Amino acid sequence: MAIQLRKRTRRQFIYSMARAGCVAGLSGSLLASYAKQSSSLAASSLRPPGALPEPDFLGACSRCGLCVQACPYDTLKLASWLDEAPNGTPYFEARDVPCEMCDHIPCVEACPTGALDPALDDIDDARMGVAVIVDRESCLNLQGMRCDVCYRVCPLIDEAITLEMRPNPRQEHHALFEPVVNPDVCTGCGKCEHGCIPEDPAIKVLPVAQARGKIHDHFQLYYESDQAKEAESAGSGVES
Repeated sequence: MAIQLRKRTRRQFIYSMARAGCVAGLSGSLLASYAKQSSSLAASSLRPPGALPEPDFLGACSRCGLCVQACPYDTLKLASWLDEAPNGTPYFEARDVPCEMCDHIPCVEACPTGALDPALDDIDDARMGVAVIVDRESCLNLQGMRCDVCYRVCPLIDEAITLEMRPNPRQEHHALFEPVVNPDVCTGCGKCEHGCIPEDPAIKVLPVAQARGKIHDHFQLYYESDQAKEAESAGSGVES
């Protein structure tokens, strides 16, 4: 009887240790996943107007949700464990509900920590992201049709998005009108992505850090060089 009791106790001990190990391993995996998630932002997740650069934003945001409550269009939402944005932080998905570009920017006014820059007083200066044509094959305008939806719904029409006439390579006698985004003007509101006709939008708004690269400092563009400036200056002084 005592031997059976000892065997049962030993089995229970081994089972308990194995279960504890599984729990610890799962917890470690979840923590590692959260740590990775908390430092990255998915391409489909955009920050509210005035958000600081992502590392600074994550450090300043208190996850209070006041900006989400202040949004009158239910554009903003707080990320959960299941979302691609870091847990508890505000974000929006342009395809679902774009930013309506409120003049008084209530989300910024509601932020108590400065994670949304209080110096932003003109919504046209917001840089929530940058619109990019991600699929030229599904863009109706680039297929020779006159869609123009992204251009028409842009709050900064003819500034952030223009239509540029190009030769149509498929038809010799017709032109096409290519939507061209000016990344220096685009606010990243997402109205173009929201309105894009194809089921999977041809134009998408990406976080600025993902949409725009940077030329390394050791590269020098000729038109910015002293040699180019001297040549331009010399040319401007030549009389015909």
